[in-house]
Amino acid sequence: MKTGFIGCGNMASAIMGGILKKNVMTKEEVMASDVSEAARKKAADTLGITVYEDNCEMAAKADILVLAVKPFYMEGVIAQIRDTVKEDTLIISIAAGKTVGWIEEQFQKPIKLVRTMPNTPALVGEGAAGICCNERVSDAEKETVLKIFRSFGKAEIMTEAMIDVVGAVSGSSPAYVFMFIEAMADAAVAEGMPRAMAYEFASQAVLGSAKMVLETGKHPGELKDMVCSPAGTTIEGVQVLETKGMRSAVMEAIRACVSKTRML
Repeated sequence: MKTGFIGCGNMASAIMGGILKKNVMTKEEVMASDVSEAARKKAADTLGITVYEDNCEMAAKADILVLAVKPFYMEGVIAQIRDTVKEDTLIISIAAGKTVGWIEEQFQKPIKLVRTMPNTPALVGEGAAGICCNERVSDAEKETVLKIFRSFGKAEIMTEAMIDVVGAVSGSSPAYVFMFIEAMADAAVAEGMPRAMAYEFASQAVLGSAKMVLETGKHPGELKDMVCSPAGTTIEGVQVLETKGMRSAVMEAIRACVSKTRML
């Protein structure tokens, strides 16, 4: 079975890397195309896969075809390849905001289609992806897709209505987490900690906290309360964050992302 990627960017590289690292497929079974010669060379050199300049040439060979291009390129790419894609090819889109109905309409013929929204932590094997499928995708094919996306993190089948929410709560939110880490580190530097150490300690705190939520099964509020001793230092910081509207700001940011996605 051949799996082809149109686009060799960071996300496509993360997916291909996960597939190869977990032996879901061999490098002989994975291929990619990209308009950028530098991107093609990087994929060939780092992953050892076959690369193509021509999207149509590569798409014609694919049993699974991943559309790993930005949303604003999707219409043009689909118009380019739709006549060369085999009837039984399983098509996977990772483009934000492009619905199953919209993609089906662009192909102008019946297709087996998966829409998914992975995130950049896939680059370090800790991604999260929501997956929805149209009615032509079989149960066996759904399991294949799950196997692919679980090779670099967590993945779940869900309704399409939830995909845009996934894009906001896990797709865009790493940017907010990076901002949070940067802000904590800046404060530590202001108090005299060397910057490299500040980034390390702030990042480890976020990593460990997230792991506690996932592994203990406890409510985040309960875990927060465990850190907040009566009349202690942590509750003082919590009060400042509440006064500054941290929770409201995060909620508004997530909802803004969902709204923007639905307009793409």
